[in-house]
Amino acid sequence: MFRKEGLTLYSLLQVKSGGNIHACMQACRPCSSPATGLISSSIAWRNLREHVDGIFDLHLKDLLQDERRCRDMIKEYDGIVLDYSRQRATSCTFKFLLALAKEAGVKEKIDMMFEGKHINKTEDRAVLHVALRAPRTEKIVCDGKNVVPDVWDVLDKIKCFSERVRSGSWVGQTGKVLKDVVAIGIGGSYLGPLFAYTALQTGAELVQLLANVDPIDVAIALNGLCPETTLVVIVSKTFTTQETMLNAKTMRTWLIASVGKEGIAKHMVAVSTNLKLVKEFGLDPDNAFAFWDWVGGRYSVCSAVGLLPLAIQYGFNKVNQFLEGAWSIDSHFRCAPLEDNIPVILGLISIWNVSFLRCPARAILPYSQALQKLAPHIQQVSMESNGKGVSMDGRPLDFHAGEIDFGEPGTNGQHSFYQLIHQVITAVYSPTHVCEPISNHDELMCNFFAQPDALAYGKTWEQAKAEGISDDLIPHKIFTGNRPSLNILLPTLDAYTLGQLLALYEHRVVVQGFIWGINSFDQWGVELGKSLAGKVRLSMNSVRMKGEELKGYNYSTTYLLNRYLKGKTLYKFHKSMLLDGKDKVHLRDIRQLVLLFFFDLIYHMTITSYT
Repeated sequence: MFRKEGLTLYSLLQVKSGGNIHACMQACRPCSSPATGLISSSIAWRNLREHVDGIFDLHLKDLLQDERRCRDMIKEYDGIVLDYSRQRATSCTFKFLLALAKEAGVKEKIDMMFEGKHINKTEDRAVLHVALRAPRTEKIVCDGKNVVPDVWDVLDKIKCFSERVRSGSWVGQTGKVLKDVVAIGIGGSYLGPLFAYTALQTGAELVQLLANVDPIDVAIALNGLCPETTLVVIVSKTFTTQETMLNAKTMRTWLIASVGKEGIAKHMVAVSTNLKLVKEFGLDPDNAFAFWDWVGGRYSVCSAVGLLPLAIQYGFNKVNQFLEGAWSIDSHFRCAPLEDNIPVILGLISIWNVSFLRCPARAILPYSQALQKLAPHIQQVSMESNGKGVSMDGRPLDFHAGEIDFGEPGTNGQHSFYQLIHQVITAVYSPTHVCEPISNHDELMCNFFAQPDALAYGKTWEQAKAEGISDDLIPHKIFTGNRPSLNILLPTLDAYTLGQLLALYEHRVVVQGFIWGINSFDQWGVELGKSLAGKVRLSMNSVRMKGEELKGYNYSTTYLLNRYLKGKTLYKFHKSMLLDGKDKVHLRDIRQLVLLFFFDLIYHMTITSYT
């Protein structure tokens, strides 16, 4: 349309932005960063603020008519296709964004991360989850030591152990082959492994993943299991995580009832660095799989945290392919120029949408049921990493940072929250598709290709009228469009491409943090909640054991706690409700617990909204 009317997109931008093309042409020149202060005080940031005012009213239905722009906004690497042409951005926008990346020192910070520098300044730690998937011949140094040999020592140990379990040569205390595995973790020790485990699942489950301290979750995990044939993997770096250790103690009690204390070492292993506590718990320290303080929990899928359960379920060859896929993206992230670097581009898109277009939410919508746990994992990776209100040096941010992530697979999401996206809020739509050469996948693909255009173009009054829609219904059936999205296509879903997808999202989050100048590797907000929970735990114990009165809380918390403690007297149940004579859990008993604890949930449920 532009060219027929004698207007190129370039000249249209000149009109819309008040003729500020000179600034666009200067965007890729180096800018001097301020000696101190936030990135928002930099020249590149100010250029983007001026630029967004000039193009804010541009509509995607017009931007998508420029084929050259669209062609430039499609990138490919190692089988992955990224199409970000449906972003509310122009070629000029990305020149400004690349200038911002250079001013923020993104390339230098990437190098520092791979070099083992302590870029996690609040905890004085290196950030080296990339070392977890480095080839055996690679050299990555942290504090003067090449850490790659240590990583491969653990990988070799995982391979040996998982093969013994899978082959049946590792047996339990009574000599029976171990047929089931329960892996206990929380946060990154659960969500990441669950994402990878679910994505690769094609047959019967061998491994159960347990995180919640709710006894119902424990009962479900144990449903149908026999202690004599069960292996438990406890994942806790310090071996002190409250939720994990409470579940571990529950599992230990369950095992001891059948195999005795002397049999625990054959039925429980650990992923931890605290060998002293591992031994005190009754486990053999030789059966502990290490990881390091330069691996953050939400970035630990490629450590023993995620790989031990994956290796037991799918075999070490799958694990190796998973690591190779992640390293493919790691290498691309480290070496590719910023303008062709897919994780960098993804990070810049998020910066643009959150900080400049004021789109704080991102819907992650994989059109593959196998990726059903992608969104929950990225929620933690993104929101725990970048949900920060201060810069690395402690300055309060004066701009929007962090994203609200949510999502559902494919058409499930369409029938859940797309109505809100189409007609009420502007969320960044990020579908991922896995190409499958089967005809019955076409229906899913029709939706994958249709939704981004529906979000971009919307439907006008005139279009609705032309369709014969009555005037009274037209307001309900028109949509403004202009909802940004990007598409990621994978050639197939296997261990290799799964590793690629994981690394893409991890590095995207890191790039955002590098530019915003925040620490994407600590989580002090989580620590605050844990410390307050410790106080509540002591108070509850005092009320129950000593009959003391609750003190030190506001009226609301005091009321809810008292109501909860009063209600708990209704929920006493005997072990026989959970276990039969063979120590197997039955779902019929779990349903009884669900009914009992449902009222408990209502008593203390809290819904918080932010405006």
